[in-house]
Amino acid sequence: MLFDDRRDAGRRLARRLERLRGEDVVVVGLPRGGVAVAYEVARALDAPLDVIVVRKLGVPRQPELAFGAIGEDEVLVINDEIVAYAKLTREEMATVERRERGELSRRAGLLRRTRSRVPLVGRTVVVVDDGIATGATARAACQVAWAHGARRVVLAVPVAPADSPAMLKGDADEVVCLHAPTLFGAVGSWYRHFGQVCDAEVTELLGSLPGDMREPQADPASDPPLRDDEVQFRAGEVELAGNLTIPENPIGMVVFVHGSGSSRHSARNRSVAEVLNRAGLGTLLFDLLTVDEENSRARVFDIELLSRRLLAATDWLTCRDEVNGLRIGYFGASTGAAAALRAAADPSVEIAAVVSRGGRPELAGPALAAVRAPTLLIVGGHDLRVLELNRLAAQEMSCETVLAVVPGATHLFVEPGALEKVAELARDWFVNQLTPAPGGR
Repeated sequence: MLFDDRRDAGRRLARRLERLRGEDVVVVGLPRGGVAVAYEVARALDAPLDVIVVRKLGVPRQPELAFGAIGEDEVLVINDEIVAYAKLTREEMATVERRERGELSRRAGLLRRTRSRVPLVGRTVVVVDDGIATGATARAACQVAWAHGARRVVLAVPVAPADSPAMLKGDADEVVCLHAPTLFGAVGSWYRHFGQVCDAEVTELLGSLPGDMREPQADPASDPPLRDDEVQFRAGEVELAGNLTIPENPIGMVVFVHGSGSSRHSARNRSVAEVLNRAGLGTLLFDLLTVDEENSRARVFDIELLSRRLLAATDWLTCRDEVNGLRIGYFGASTGAAAALRAAADPSVEIAAVVSRGGRPELAGPALAAVRAPTLLIVGGHDLRVLELNRLAAQEMSCETVLAVVPGATHLFVEPGALEKVAELARDWFVNQLTPAPGGR
């Protein structure tokens, strides 16, 4: 036995990470056991503690063998060697992913119901687990951290197989592992006490640090006052939930349309929304689907349905007194961009601008040529397939269309600085297109 329990492992890991004290650090644990280790690290470093929710994708009939993992905000990691070994079909993999996406959403909602997410943008993020087996969940967690805007990612674990640190260096800037034996066995074999950690204990640990350690306090004089409300509205037969944020004296409104496997809690979209809010733009982030509908692959890619939901959200928004008279824009990501473009082409609404982030505009179909709103297509330079699709889409569009390529970025814009560039491009586009003419509101 190497460690007495997870707390003991966390204290030992904290001593190895002591050099990070004083940096702008956030410690994030993988639930459930990783949070108990991360708690000790965060306390020793005087750093905020948060959680990154990931789910292992287990091989059918061998669920303990992971062929990949998923994380919040559409993150997907696949182990091609395990896929080949288990001879998995795409249908089998998709079935497992759909099931785990539903569970991931449930767990994230449960763990975050009483606390807001700690911002990771521009910060050093220490990703902590109680140990590594295949590395799939650790890789997914690192990708989530990058997706949330981390400046630097450090993966820290008490124990892992000998080849894991080298294997995971491509996912983190640094891998810290206290013990990497050649003959590994199971993670629990290195602990004297390795009992189950329940959700209630995770929630207690997350809430046990002083509030000023969880999230940096904003300077009230630096940004305009915000009205930030949880809202609900009808869209046909369903009730949808959203977050409506309106700064003082707004110059326009932007409705966010998330992609598949995401929600109004998308860290990437919320990060972009905060930049828009600081520029005087109001934002609405809402769930396009209900919890039950999210588990249906057909619903997730039903662009017609998604665009109808977006039109319903737009109608609801324009009826509010505080929004009356403001120009409205759409910010769509991935498949959400197709829904945004399709809705923008509908003659029942007047949309003043559209921004697509890593979008799939070709899924908008014939509506693409009917879009009237000036459109900015943002694509990662290394997202080659989507880049080509956007180039073809730009040729079909008759409105003002600009294709902006973020060098070195992939589809999720997880690379350092990539998401910030997206936010800057979107901000400038919307401010230019939505700001009222002199003499107007």
